[in-house]
This record gives sequence, structure tokens and C-alpha cells, in this order.
Amino acid sequence: MLTLARLGIQSFNVADLDRFGIENLNRQAGAFQSTMGQPKVDVLCRMARDINPDLDINTFPGGVTHDNMEAFLSGVDLYVDGLDFFVLDIRAKLFAMCAERGIPAITAAPLGMGAAVLAFLPGRMTFEEYFRLDGQTTDEQQLRFMVGLAPAVLHQPYLVDPSAVDLINHKGPSTPMACEICAGIAGTLALKILLGRGRVLAAPHGMHFDGYRNKLVHTWRPGGNNNPLQRLILSVARRRFMR
Repeated sequence: MLTLARLGIQSFNVADLDRFGIENLNRQAGAFQSTMGQPKVDVLCRMARDINPDLDINTFPGGVTHDNMEAFLSGVDLYVDGLDFFVLDIRAKLFAMCAERGIPAITAAPLGMGAAVLAFLPGRMTFEEYFRLDGQTTDEQQLRFMVGLAPAVLHQPYLVDPSAVDLINHKGPSTPMACEICAGIAGTLALKILLGRGRVLAAPHGMHFDGYRNKLVHTWRPGGNNNPLQRLILSVARRRFMR
């Protein structure tokens, strides 16, 4: 939100039901000793208005729910996915509603010391067509979302403690660099989509940049998680993370 506010975007619908805690200090904008215990949506809106006092912000302090999803997407030109990694039911429904309404949608994931990004554009491959989560168990959905986000798996070779990735117990490592790179990439995509300037890599195309390994990879998975190579990666990931 802060990156987009600095970019000049004027209107926002912002949703978050959480409060800042010490577990957020390593990576989240707005997490300071002075903001511990405060609602995240209030802190971020306060910071954004300190950048531009004239912002038009609608807040959803209870987060996005099945009941307020339509209101959350009402009148928006672009959806930037900021949900927690493990919130897949609401995420899938939001992306489906975006597709129905012709709203472009971006998801950017902080991974290791880099970020992977996917854009879902109107009339192109949808979130469900790419990730294929429908009808799967919760654990399988999380695995498919993780692998689908980053088919290049650039961050895996330097993961010091593989047990830190625990999909079953909803745990995963994160770094401030990755979150800041996410904000930069998502902000750039937002600019290109909203202004209609520059090529946007839409799913099944994606991008993964890793600062630690000095690598930038353009990924392409026709069929999404149903792609033969993707199915192989999923099989390996099941053995590694779903024991």
C-alpha cells in the first residue's frame, strides 16, 4: 500500500484483521515498537495518509470475508493480493470474482531473499486454471499454491533449515528483503496494468527474482500445475514437505 501511495495511486480498499506483534518486526512495514498491539489496517492507513493526506481509503478491519467480498472489490481497477500465504479459500474466491468482473489481479510472494510474481488478467488464464486447487485437501492446496507461485524454486538451494517450511502447521521463513522486493515488483506491475504501458507477463507466465543467487527467471507453465514438469516438481515437493 505504501509503495502504491508513493506511486500516486489515490484510492484504496484495504483489509486486514490482524494486529502488529513482535513476530512482524523482521519483515512488515508498519511494525515498530511503537505500533505493537495496534491494528495493522489503522497503522498502514495512518502511514499512507502521512504520504498523501488526500487519499480516499475504505477500510475493512475485519479482513476480507465471504460476506464483504463484493464490497471489497466494488469499484476497484486492480486487486493486489496481500493475504497470508495459508488463506487459500478466501484467496481463490477473490481471484474468481476478479475474473468474473474483469479485474486484473496480482499475487507476489516473498521467498527466501527474493520474490515470485504472477498476474491474472481479464480473458486470460484464471487463478483456478493455473493452480488447480478445487477439490483438493487443504494440505495439497497449500503445496500446489507454493509450487505454482515459484516453479523455478530459486530459493530452495540456500534454505539452511528445511524444517522451517512446515505447510501442515502453517509455518514458513521470511526476510525483509523479500517483502521489499515484492512491494517493488507488485508496484511496477500495478503501474503497467493501470496505465496500459509495457508488457505484462500474464499467467501461465511468471517471474522469479532472487537477490541472493543473482538470478532472474521468466517461468512459463502451460496448463499451470497440470503441466508435466509441474507435476514432477509437485511430486518431489510432496515427499519433501508433506511427510
